[in-house]
Amino acid sequence: MIEIPTDLPADLVPLSWLLGVWEGTGVIDYEADGRSYSGEFAHRVSFSHDGGDFLNYSADAWLLDGEERRPLVSEIGYWRVARPSGGADAGPALLPPTESAVVRTADDVEKLRNADGGFDLEVSLVHSDGVLELYVGQVKGPRIDLATDAVVRTAGAKPYTAATRLYGLVDNHLLWAWDIAALGRELGSHASARLARAE
Repeated sequence: MIEIPTDLPADLVPLSWLLGVWEGTGVIDYEADGRSYSGEFAHRVSFSHDGGDFLNYSADAWLLDGEERRPLVSEIGYWRVARPSGGADAGPALLPPTESAVVRTADDVEKLRNADGGFDLEVSLVHSDGVLELYVGQVKGPRIDLATDAVVRTAGAKPYTAATRLYGLVDNHLLWAWDIAALGRELGSHASARLARAE
């Protein structure tokens, strides 16, 4: 059963089923440059909010090798239901709002529903290895489909050009799959996991 916090901004209700800390394991299976990358990993994902119209996201993963856990890439970012920014919104950068704050209602959010019956999403993620991703997609009930709209890499980051992610709530578990185009390979299956709510 999903409980929606009473202090949750209306814009976050379509994403409320993600809130909390999720832990579990997954598998990596990717081939590029004549090399196979495979193995099991542990994963911890956190979705939280601080009163804004976005979810805070963080994720850490560790490659499992017997009793040994080796750190993999960490991610941080923000998830939000897409809507045009107005004068009551802060930004860009540290620019303050130019109009008084507006309390958005469930009716306001319902007007954002897309032709498919879901809500368009914008997700920005930063990886500890120097990759930044901007995803667009939608949430429709307990399912999220995302695809990169832009990927930016630091000069020292490995080649990485695109990705898709799928998230779903199945039997009270967060399941996800992540396809990537990296190391000169076109978009293909990369990793998936099954996580249980830990907090």
